[in-house]
Amino acid sequence: MRDLLVAGAERLAVDDPVLHRVLAREQARQNATLSLVASSSVVDPSVLAAQASTAVNVTAEGYPGRRYHAGCGVIDDIESLAIERAMSVFGARYANVQAHSATTANYAVLSALLDPGDTLLGMNLAEGGHLTHGSPAAYAGQYFDAVGYGLDANGLIDYVQVAELAREHRPKVIICGATAYSRIVDFARFRAVADEVGAYLMADISHVAGLVATGLHPSPVDHAHITTACTHKQLFGPRGGLILVGRDHDAPAPKGNGDLTAFLQRAIFPYYQGAPALNSIAAKARALAIVATPAFAATTERIVAFSRGMAAELVERGYPIVSGGTDNHTVLVDLRARGLSGLVAEEALEECGIVVNKNRVPGDTTPPLVGGGVRLGSNSAAHRGMSGAEAARCAELIDTVLSAVTPLGPRAYRLPDDVRYSVSSQVAELAAKFPLPGYATV
Repeated sequence: MRDLLVAGAERLAVDDPVLHRVLAREQARQNATLSLVASSSVVDPSVLAAQASTAVNVTAEGYPGRRYHAGCGVIDDIESLAIERAMSVFGARYANVQAHSATTANYAVLSALLDPGDTLLGMNLAEGGHLTHGSPAAYAGQYFDAVGYGLDANGLIDYVQVAELAREHRPKVIICGATAYSRIVDFARFRAVADEVGAYLMADISHVAGLVATGLHPSPVDHAHITTACTHKQLFGPRGGLILVGRDHDAPAPKGNGDLTAFLQRAIFPYYQGAPALNSIAAKARALAIVATPAFAATTERIVAFSRGMAAELVERGYPIVSGGTDNHTVLVDLRARGLSGLVAEEALEECGIVVNKNRVPGDTTPPLVGGGVRLGSNSAAHRGMSGAEAARCAELIDTVLSAVTPLGPRAYRLPDDVRYSVSSQVAELAAKFPLPGYATV
């Protein structure tokens, strides 16, 4: 396998030098910049190797032992390994590893549980939810009757509102979990509401899956009927999705066809998705093995320490933090009082080697591509080995840039050259001190 990967890289350099140079530039960019994007992480080189394996050559519709093509014996072993590791890591009684992404996993589950026009209760996108949780811009918000809950005056999930909306609208599915929420989610409280109104509870833990796996965030697996996650955010794996079930694994299926796990098997294949990407499943298996190690547990401890350190330093410097702080990897910064848009902040910071993403904040009236704030995340920094001390320095660098920006509207700004050069130099120094593990500088 090693010889094949080396030969492939060498052939790429010789036969397609243009693409090779672009890929090399991207690797160099990742090494030299500081990524604080909450939805990103860094995969181990062994995960990259699994992703580039010959498993990609196999068509294998179906599941281990029940394929629609021959030649799947070894592939069955790969998928079975991924399933076993997912169940072990999350304490689940069932796992499906075939979903191409968390979006695919979410839509497969929703499409199987709901008919068009059925009611869905999920978190509003503008207050921390995800597109798949019922946003009117997306499939879930257009094919289903999506009702949204949000945050209370303290920036915390409004559980009273959740219960009131559930009683009023009687949804068939309630979704908990978020994409831009920095506090602990009370899955047991959501389940109590779901049971009261006879709804299925789906927990989307894409953003906190690593913390759940190591016990730094409560697990929904035995509270929610169904749990979904992606593997590329906080599990440091390939782009892909997982579907997990705990104590409800043998509950009756909603439409009278066996139990819940058999129903979910059919929901992915053949109902929603065709052949799986077996190379991605191999990469998931490798990533899940890493998640089970003490080194990964230490990484998740740094994830929380870094985000808390960054939030505390930013608060000290006068930046409002949505929810008042963080319990996970996310820090959502409201920039409206400073007269800055998220877009301006994102572009100015990237000029200095700090990569973040613009984000809307509660009460925001700006377009999504402008945003009134930025979302910061600690996954990649923690993977580099950074923790609380480095978090304070990163917050200082962010403040240096944003304090020097002169906004010229929501989409334009000026940044002094001396600030750009100074911060860029310090970011490069920090990145060199904490290199991406296993990624050679090119």
